[in-house]
Amino acid sequence: MFSIGDLSRRTGVKVPTIRYYEQAGLLPEGERTAGNQRRYARAGLDRLHFIRHARDLGLPLEAIRHLLELSDKGRDCHGAHDIARNHLEDVRSRITRLKRLEVELERLSAACDHAPGEPCGLIEALGDHGQCAGAH
Repeated sequence: MFSIGDLSRRTGVKVPTIRYYEQAGLLPEGERTAGNQRRYARAGLDRLHFIRHARDLGLPLEAIRHLLELSDKGRDCHGAHDIARNHLEDVRSRITRLKRLEVELERLSAACDHAPGEPCGLIEALGDHGQCAGAH
């Protein structure tokens, strides 16, 4: 059996976050000892590792909840693959937007001549969306 502090040390998840996962229904609350301390079985540690890894991969909590439900019901691969595929599409979309943002920020930075005593062209461009080359 593990204390909440043990779970935290073993997974790198902070104690308040573990409590949040319990309140959100992602992690079953640990059993209480006579001293009212929470104790978790190995299954709780494994589940928290799963949650932590899924969060590291950027999965939202609702997707993690659904994956846990699928796992609890017998590992529906199709449902899990759908979640992963949707997340991958979202990640690719964000990467595309970030690349456009990178190009625009480079363009705006390069357009500013840093002339002493003159208004900063970069600050002016940030205040006027019309100076942008495109959507971002």
